[in-house]
Parts: sequence; structure tokens; C-alpha cells
Amino acid sequence: MTHHTVRMDPDTFRGDVGVEGGDVYWRRRVSVLTGMLVVVAVVAWACSSASGKPESPTGVKATPGAGDGMVVSLPSPLGSKSPGPSSAALAPGRLPSASAVPSAHASASSRPKRPGDPCDAKDLVVALQTGQDVYNRGVTPSFMLTIVSTSRVSCTVDVGPRALEMRVTSGSDRVWSTADCVSGPGVDTQTLRRGVPYVRTVQWDRRLSGSDCASRRSSAAPGTYVASALAGPLRSPRVVFHLR
Repeated sequence: MTHHTVRMDPDTFRGDVGVEGGDVYWRRRVSVLTGMLVVVAVVAWACSSASGKPESPTGVKATPGAGDGMVVSLPSPLGSKSPGPSSAALAPGRLPSASAVPSAHASASSRPKRPGDPCDAKDLVVALQTGQDVYNRGVTPSFMLTIVSTSRVSCTVDVGPRALEMRVTSGSDRVWSTADCVSGPGVDTQTLRRGVPYVRTVQWDRRLSGSDCASRRSSAAPGTYVASALAGPLRSPRVVFHLR
């Protein structure tokens, strides 16, 4: 068997990090370690192919279910806050290019949004408008609740009375909410396209609501009230109106 000798530049591991800069220093270290591990992996594969009994040498781990592919694990640079090794897939007899090593910052959270995925709260805008500022006695207050997406792709959101709630308060008192005493599941999933608002009209019967849905509901007294729309962490600007 032919033995391969790996020669390293004595300047490779010099501690002159401050001269070259941290990024250049660590890129050089990773490049050298990658070359060493590639040679080890190729030699190990050649030996295991000849003997018919593949082995997993130190630093090289066979990937379950990956056929003949192997994964070379590289040590994380010192000072990195991201734990865990970086890895590059190797095909037998082939050396990986620099682009084969994935970025340390790649993660599942960076996956692009697909049409139909749930909307992110950061992409939603909730608004509320009242039909008029003053409602005379016997007139039912009416409101227009709006939610719009700014996402580049279409997404889905629950606009049911619980998930997309309109709430009326007076001072620190919770007076009425669409989330109270909902019959059925109360789920209404809608697909939002960018810039196209979903609009719902909400009417308040001027009565108080709460968790006790069986008891008789009292009428709200004349005065000043505040309405707002809520969707998870989102809240619309407050709407002030008056009952007479």
C-alpha cells in the first residue's frame, strides 16, 4: 500500500492572528484541516475497498442511509459561538470543492417562505375603523376590521373571532370581545396575498360579555369606549367612540 505523507507549512498554525486578521487566519486553518481530512478519507476508503471491510477512521463518520457517501467533520474555530461541527459530503474518489462546505450560519429557519405557509406576524398589519364617532341610543355600533399581508408570497392566517379579536374597553375594564362565547371551533383560515386586505364587519350589541356565557348580559352604560383589534402579538391603533 502506498503511504501518503502530509506536509504542512510551518507558518500555517502561527499565532499571528492580529497581523492577518481573525477571518483570514481561521479561513487558512479550516482550508488546511479540510485538505488533511480529505486525504485521510480517500486513503481510508481505498483501504476499506481493498479489504472488503469498511471502517470509520477518526474524524470520518459514515452517514446512515447515504450509500457510499461519507461526511468529513471539521472542528469549529475557536471563539465561535455556534456549537457543533461543519460538514461536507464526499463522493468516493472525489475531492470536494470549497463550495461543498455549507455555511455555518445556514439553518432551517432560513428556508424561503412557500405559498400557503402560515403568515409571520412581522408581515401582518391589523387595522380597525368605526362607522361613526358617536352612536345615539338604539343605534348598534359597527366596525370594520382589516388585516393585510406584506409578505412577497401568499400565506394563511386564522381570522376567526378568537384569533382575530375585536375588543371594547372602558378604562381598565374589559367590556366586550368577539372571543367571548364563540359557538363552534371559531377557526376561519384565509389565504392572504400581498397588499390585498381581508375585511370583516363587526357589530356590537352594546352588551357586556365575559367568560360566563349562561348568565344574562347587562347593557353598556352611555359613555366613552375604546375599541382595538388584536391578532396574536399584533394590536391595531385604538379607536375611541361614544355611546349615548
